[in-house]
Amino acid sequence: MDHGTVFMRATQPKETRMNRVRLAGLIASAAITLSSLAAQAQQSVEDFYKGHTITMMIGYGAGGTDDVWARLITKHIGRFIPGKPTVVATNVPGAGSLLLANQVYNTQPKDGTVIGLINRGVPFEPLFGGNGTRFDPQKFNYIGSPDRDTLVCAARTDAPVKKVEDLLTTEFIVGSTGSGADSQTYPEFLSNLLGVKMKLVQGYPGSRDILLATERGEVQGGCVSYDTIARDVMFREKRTFLLFQTALKPDVRIPDAPMITQLAKTDEEKATLRLFLQRTLVGRPFVMAPGVPADRVEAIRTAFKAALDDPSFQEDAKQAGVNIFYVSPAEISQILTEAYAAPADIVARAKKAFGR
Repeated sequence: MDHGTVFMRATQPKETRMNRVRLAGLIASAAITLSSLAAQAQQSVEDFYKGHTITMMIGYGAGGTDDVWARLITKHIGRFIPGKPTVVATNVPGAGSLLLANQVYNTQPKDGTVIGLINRGVPFEPLFGGNGTRFDPQKFNYIGSPDRDTLVCAARTDAPVKKVEDLLTTEFIVGSTGSGADSQTYPEFLSNLLGVKMKLVQGYPGSRDILLATERGEVQGGCVSYDTIARDVMFREKRTFLLFQTALKPDVRIPDAPMITQLAKTDEEKATLRLFLQRTLVGRPFVMAPGVPADRVEAIRTAFKAALDDPSFQEDAKQAGVNIFYVSPAEISQILTEAYAAPADIVARAKKAFGR
């Protein structure tokens, strides 16, 4: 090596030498990552899941129907996943499961070890201009839904409202868990779109707490899933009644419960309400993050459906008082595709009804 070369190296700017070191580090890191991905690609689903633990993350507090469903599936699904991993459940409540949706999409592992249960309305939040959404709902890997339960609004028999039409003239005080949850979203949207007089009392941890508040007389009722209200003591003792149901078609279990859609008068109101109620078709969506290897996603989807079809699962569901109605990943994706293709003026009306 001549003195000129030594001199050139010695006189190179310090910043240039540091950049070269950083570049070398990045190349080495990329090589390690590619090597890791190649190893994962060669690993079978069974080999990957053997000895692993899958976390079932529930976007709600304990005790509600969503919690019941997630824990039922947690109990059974591991038997049907290649490698038979351990599956554990954990509650991650917050913002009607929006917090969990953001976590699963952005910060949780994307290797197939995390499944999330989110609110049926969350995938529609970006469409309606919801705040705090950090995900593309059409890029989630949907696993399916175990049911398509109908949200109902129940009232105490001594409440001032006796039929759904009374809501247009008489105030109805309902409990709510908070922003983003069905117990708040539905009353707010219906009040803004249809002019119903529903006053919210917020801050209850979950649907069971709303029903307890109804029994104590703190509120006059609440909007919860039918499976939840059907297990409630007050409802079984006929001390509460179904003021209305929110669905595109009447739930076959409650054909006599009035439809909220009957309060929509104009074509625009009807179309906006139909768009809003698309969420009822989604059920209770279980999701995995984008980027999870496709073979693992498919294995979890297959195991999910197999668990629902299993006689021991079905017996546990019956004992828990919940009803199986499978919604496939393809159905969920199709519902979202149609909703996101809605006319701009109807979407704008929906945003206004959401107060956005």
